[in-house]
Amino acid sequence: MSPDSDSAPAMPLDPMLLEILCCPETKQAMTLLDAASLEILNRKIANGELQNTGENLVKEPLDGGLIRSDKKVAYPIRETIPIMLIEEGIPISGIL
Repeated sequence: MSPDSDSAPAMPLDPMLLEILCCPETKQAMTLLDAASLEILNRKIANGELQNTGENLVKEPLDGGLIRSDKKVAYPIRETIPIMLIEEGIPISGIL
């Protein structure tokens, strides 16, 4: 594992798509979740410790994620598709 692997994006996304995506709730810019953060979230999902903003337990591991610029919410990427629904957002304050 290279020293920069923790800060590398967990899943590539078309740069043009990333440029136009924004948080559906606040309209803030989004960036790709890094591999280390993705691992933390997936560990919490596996342990049944992570709820989305719809107050549902997140049961499926994330393939990747997009994080809001204020670093308070992440949105899942599943099978290369960003899931940009407010209720699917994952509050990450105090986790990452």
